[in-house]
Amino acid sequence: MNLIDSIVTQAAGIAAVRRDLHAHPELGYEEVRTADVVAAKLTEWGIPIHRGLGKTGVVGILKNGSSTRAVGLRADMDALPIQELNTFAHASRHSGKMHACGHDGHTAMLLAAAQHLAKHRHFDGTVYLIFQPAEEGGGGADAMIKDGLFERFPMDAVYGMHNWPGMQAGQFAVSPGPAMASGNKFYVTVRGKGGHAALPHTGIDPVPIACELVQAWQTIVTRKMKPTDSAVISVTTIHAGDTNNVIPNDCELTGTVRTFSLEVLDLIESRMRQVAEHICAAHDAECDFRFERYYPPTINTPAEADFAREVMAEVVGPQNVLKQEAAMTSEDFAFMLLARPGAYAFIGNGDGTHRDALHGEGPCTLHNPSYDFNDDLIPLGATVWVRLAERFLAEPPERFLEGRPERFK
Repeated sequence: MNLIDSIVTQAAGIAAVRRDLHAHPELGYEEVRTADVVAAKLTEWGIPIHRGLGKTGVVGILKNGSSTRAVGLRADMDALPIQELNTFAHASRHSGKMHACGHDGHTAMLLAAAQHLAKHRHFDGTVYLIFQPAEEGGGGADAMIKDGLFERFPMDAVYGMHNWPGMQAGQFAVSPGPAMASGNKFYVTVRGKGGHAALPHTGIDPVPIACELVQAWQTIVTRKMKPTDSAVISVTTIHAGDTNNVIPNDCELTGTVRTFSLEVLDLIESRMRQVAEHICAAHDAECDFRFERYYPPTINTPAEADFAREVMAEVVGPQNVLKQEAAMTSEDFAFMLLARPGAYAFIGNGDGTHRDALHGEGPCTLHNPSYDFNDDLIPLGATVWVRLAERFLAEPPERFLEGRPERFK
């Protein structure tokens, strides 16, 4: 029996676990039940565990042989604050909470890999199974690192994988360089002087000033950045005033900035602040500017990404391992890739036709209330995890030195 056939025989049981997790979603840092399920399964299979990193995180420790080499495999566990529209049997039982991003599936894939690795142990070294809380804006990866993840469990590289709706099931994508963008928020208040809307000359109207800011910020992307760089500046809310005949005192703007490099991010933050302060000053208004960086860009190291691509090609054929198109969404696995070499890959979730009857009317896309993870991915994703761990631990360390960033040398 080959590797994937062996894992397929276990898949039905793991799919049942996945559907149980989907029915009982928990938000970031609240994943107590989910962590209990994970810990119980790992313990059942004889895998030692450590709990409590990042509050609700779980780390499984699989050792075999005498090698000091180690690799980390990471899955996220948290759900989203979304009201699920699906009404099939495993739909969310908790109002306002839903596994709308597939973290239940990511957990299931890693559990399936853990079960196989524990049973067969065809590796020499250590595999760390990282079940992480609070990816959805909570920075759970950073929290686990600050709690000593890489000091307690030293590893040579770390890998993560996310399902990707619209990409054909049976396909993967991974490439060196940026996989996802940095995630950043800004909060700006234009402070003017309120008055009667029919007498604008007696006040300082913050609304047209705010509109000027929205337009001016876009020139940072088109005229201050290199055309070969990519970035997004999106103003998503503008709030001012309470009635139609009063000029308000203040106008508040919020939004997001996404970039694939910290250098571009530094430029944008600096220029946004300068533009806001100077435009406000030109109109005799004042400006409060706050810029919050919450996730850095997710950047795959070259050797580890190329290695993952090789492994995936062995499993599904090179024609089914696509070039990874970097996404402007953000991902807190970025913190792990700042601390250790590694790569973040995509696994195709299909077009949504896998969903059970009684699914919602919406598309099967990430963060959509009609989404559901494709259970057919469990044995496939687990097979890649198993093969990657086995092969990585068998490779000489020198294999991964080429193109390594300075911080890892």
